[in-house]
Amino acid sequence: MADTRLTNPFPPADEAAWRAAAIRALKGADFEKKLVSRSADGIAIQPLYPRRPDAALVAGAAAGSRWRIMQRVDHPQPHHAAELALADLGGGADGLALVFHGSAGARGFGLPTTDAATLDAALAGVALDLVDIRLEPSPQARITGRLFAEMVKRRKLAPGELRVDFGIDLIGLLARSGVWMAPWPDIARRLADLCAEFAGHGFNGPFFSCDGRLVHEAGGSEAQELAWALATAVCQVRALEAGGVPLDKAFAALSFMLAIDADQFIAIAKLRALRVLMNRVQEACKLDPQPVRLHAETAWRMLTRTDSPVNMLRNAIAAFSAGVGGADGVAVLPHTAARGLGDGFARRIARNTQAVLMEESHLWRVVDPAAGAGGFEALTDQLCERAWAEFQQIEREGGIVASLRAGALQSRIAAVKTRREKDIATGRMPLTGTSAFPNLAERGEAVLDIAPSAPRAVGSGPVTITPLVPHRLSEGFEALRERADDLRRSGRPPRLFVAVLGRASDVAARIGFTRGFFEAGGIEAIVPDGFAEADGSTDLVALTDAYKASGAGLACLCGTDERYASEGAGAAMALGASGANSVWLAGRPGELEAGLRAAGVGGFIVAGCDMLDTLKEAFDVIAA
Repeated sequence: MADTRLTNPFPPADEAAWRAAAIRALKGADFEKKLVSRSADGIAIQPLYPRRPDAALVAGAAAGSRWRIMQRVDHPQPHHAAELALADLGGGADGLALVFHGSAGARGFGLPTTDAATLDAALAGVALDLVDIRLEPSPQARITGRLFAEMVKRRKLAPGELRVDFGIDLIGLLARSGVWMAPWPDIARRLADLCAEFAGHGFNGPFFSCDGRLVHEAGGSEAQELAWALATAVCQVRALEAGGVPLDKAFAALSFMLAIDADQFIAIAKLRALRVLMNRVQEACKLDPQPVRLHAETAWRMLTRTDSPVNMLRNAIAAFSAGVGGADGVAVLPHTAARGLGDGFARRIARNTQAVLMEESHLWRVVDPAAGAGGFEALTDQLCERAWAEFQQIEREGGIVASLRAGALQSRIAAVKTRREKDIATGRMPLTGTSAFPNLAERGEAVLDIAPSAPRAVGSGPVTITPLVPHRLSEGFEALRERADDLRRSGRPPRLFVAVLGRASDVAARIGFTRGFFEAGGIEAIVPDGFAEADGSTDLVALTDAYKASGAGLACLCGTDERYASEGAGAAMALGASGANSVWLAGRPGELEAGLRAAGVGGFIVAGCDMLDTLKEAFDVIAA
């Protein structure tokens, strides 16, 4: 049939037609503000991209193969650590990440570093020749590596047949602790010795880690995390080459680790960008690019202590992104990690998150599934550009060590962190279950009954810098929730009375906004049905009686703009006379502000205001 109108009645679609339809649907709203978002690096994320039919595959070290499901071994008691590790391996895990006390992600837990027998006990029953092993970066990296080598010897295993990543990250140690016990030139000379020592035992490596997680945890952007990985890789390769290690062997001695959060598009692009960038670095060194060993871990930064089941969803998105992005090994943090050491249930959920993606969704069967997708290709390209520019900036500053010593990189990371914190505080970046849709009736998730140990004291040394300090995005709101819990335990539960003016049905959205606003800080919102008379006006006597009966020390007016104009000032004065320590108003007051403030309204809550500052003010009123 030459005429296809009967079989395909729709006209061909193109971007121009879609954009015209989108603009009509926006009804005058700004296209850029409504439909174009920006990453932490300022990358514009468009709502629509054309496909990239000529895109090249970004293949990993084992293209088309399963990634490895890695589980943390971090219980301080060796026999419990062994039980958990065996349960993980029996439940589908392919590898173990050994987290020692003082390691980057130990969070006060971790295996002891006493002797090889203790480590052997923590891995009792684990067939080391059948699983992947990764040693988490640690201040005692040489010691933990030697303990592992001695354990392998005790078990009479062939080191060359084991898949072990030793995870030595001396530059990361400086950035996290802020202290080195020797200048970098002295430390750099030891890298080749470490490489020779463990290779001399028969291990194949990799031996050194380029771990971007510390930049992510300190609040850095994706490009900054990638630039850190490049800069630390180049720095360590230079040191190894100066120590006599051939250049290709020096690159082969490296592995990479990135943090993956719940921003699916950026996360996938970040992993792909790392491989593209490292190919560029190897080409610049006149080498044929070889795929790097790339690990991924779900981000500590995104985990919340409140409403921790939401972390399951965050982890699922991150694990999906890591698998699609081409990670060789993926570790999913227990969804309760921000509350303490994950129990058997949390660990099972962590590994099953990946098992479902592989066994039921078969994600591993496709090599670089994002290849050719316009959005992913564009984000990968732009991340490469920005990360390379940041890497070049670090090189102009004298390399990663010099940049850290000058505080230059820390300053740029802090600037990104500050912008993100403002977005969180003002609600532009909502945290589900914490700053948005909080649940004050939640039952805390269980964790193992073991308290974290205090971090080891860091001694003084000849090289000191401003350290990169890890944080989680939700910490500001969680501090307020803890403050509220303390008040409840003392018999003074913080409460807010929502003073509805007129009919509640007329301001349901404002009531919901007010409840969520204050409950994000742990302040219980008491919402009555309303106090409307037959004509719609407010019965102020009934309102003030309900306020007195509520036991709340705070009140917030909720009404229409018209109701604020006619009744707002009177209601504020009535609540003040009834004992309210502070009265807020939900909405923008406009020309009414002066009169409302004179009547006792202390502040106004609106979308985009600083929630943290307002909630802190509320607690100050409660404490007064």
